[in-house]
Amino acid sequence: MAVRSKRYRKELQQASKEPMSLAEAVERVKLFNSVKFDQSIECVLHLGIDPKQADQLVRGSISLPHGIGKQKKVIAFCEDSDVESAKQAGAIEAGCDELIKKVSDGWMDFDVAIASPKVMSKVGKLGRILGPQGKMPSPKNGTVTADVTTAVAEFAAGKVEFRNDAGGNVHVVVGKRSFENEKLIGNIEAFVSHIKKIKPAAAKGAYIKKMCISATMSPNITVST
Repeated sequence: MAVRSKRYRKELQQASKEPMSLAEAVERVKLFNSVKFDQSIECVLHLGIDPKQADQLVRGSISLPHGIGKQKKVIAFCEDSDVESAKQAGAIEAGCDELIKKVSDGWMDFDVAIASPKVMSKVGKLGRILGPQGKMPSPKNGTVTADVTTAVAEFAAGKVEFRNDAGGNVHVVVGKRSFENEKLIGNIEAFVSHIKKIKPAAAKGAYIKKMCISATMSPNITVST
């Protein structure tokens, strides 16, 4: 069992064991300010899905209304005609054959990879490298698209990807502790609303079973759903 720090244990005593309203939960999690950096705030939803069933998987991406306070490093696998516009939109690297070789040789200093459908036949061989890192372009999360320029701009600005884990949980960063409460609340509400809209038809019973928010190095707060 992991040994918690004295700071963490003290904050844990301040964390309510009972579910709170979203506004109260945001206020409470922002009280945990003993760490000397601007912690990210994460929202976790425990869903009533069977992760072993392909028709119940929850996966996608969303642009939160107030961003997440972080620029992402984005690359674009695209045709030569799209290289310049992709770079202007925020891609740190763009291209096809040379970029594929660079990644194949071990370069992984990026957060998101966008790909045009026209080059996916070549990019596909990177699956064994990018798949385990969660960076393989996919139509399901909007990273394989004919509109490479728009996708690059959105993900560079902080568009977030999500997918359920083996326990049926979905984790998403929804901002920074320094955000105004209203902005954190707006981002969380937008995320929860989006998850509700994409509820798998095969999922039965209660869909959102539990909701928590937490800072990077602080205890989680349960939110009433």
